[in-house]
Amino acid sequence: MTQEIHSNLHRSALSDWWEGTRRTDIWWTLAWFDIVLRYRRSMLGPLWLTLSMGAMIGGMGPLYSSLFGTELSKFFPHLALGIIFWGFFSSVVSEACNAFVGSSNYLKQGYFPISLFVWRSIARNLIQFAHQIILYVPVALWAGISLSWSALLILPAMVIAVVNAHAIGVLLGLICTRFRDVTQIVNSVMQMLMFLTPVFWLPESLPQRAQYVLWNPFAQMLDLLRTPLMGGVAEMHSWLGILAWTVVSVVGSTLLFIKYRRRVVYWL
Repeated sequence: MTQEIHSNLHRSALSDWWEGTRRTDIWWTLAWFDIVLRYRRSMLGPLWLTLSMGAMIGGMGPLYSSLFGTELSKFFPHLALGIIFWGFFSSVVSEACNAFVGSSNYLKQGYFPISLFVWRSIARNLIQFAHQIILYVPVALWAGISLSWSALLILPAMVIAVVNAHAIGVLLGLICTRFRDVTQIVNSVMQMLMFLTPVFWLPESLPQRAQYVLWNPFAQMLDLLRTPLMGGVAEMHSWLGILAWTVVSVVGSTLLFIKYRRRVVYWL
């Protein structure tokens, strides 16, 4: 047994990553039980996520529509999808910081590939996202949004989002396990980026001199995910920008993963 654990710890980085990625039975089950335990003894369980976000969207929609002087039928779907997708982005990033720290009991007791716990965090957030995206259905019906075949573009956009989520999860997981203060920095930056991303406001309301704000990768990712569900097609610069960002994040996380994956247990 000792020999098997020793050989596992010294396998290649690719084998280590693949072992954690292919065990969907483990990380999906752990993610599901995380949700169950979080809402234990709650009558509505994860539906509280849906209700609380629905109340926020319903309260902010008419108010912000009046503030920006925008027709409610146009602004409400924009706001609803913005809040839903930003909640997913924010949760993925903030929980990535604690992906390994929160799984210290598993990592200390035996060999587990660390990528498994990044997938656990992503799966947990996808489950929460599934509870929240259903809020868009009544909003779209009320606003009379008609979807075309371009709506299918959300599928490759979600694949890109998950790839980035995993890369950022590995990157932030390693950094925040070694330097715990980085978690607070990341949370503060995410709060700032929420207002620099067109979640609550329309991109066309920006003056020309401030258009550079839309090169924010979260703004580009939001454009790829939100626009197809509103009957449109995302801007080409969003696809190019997010693909470039994906390459950078994957390369950066891969380099850190290769160099520091064996040190995670000693940092916990």
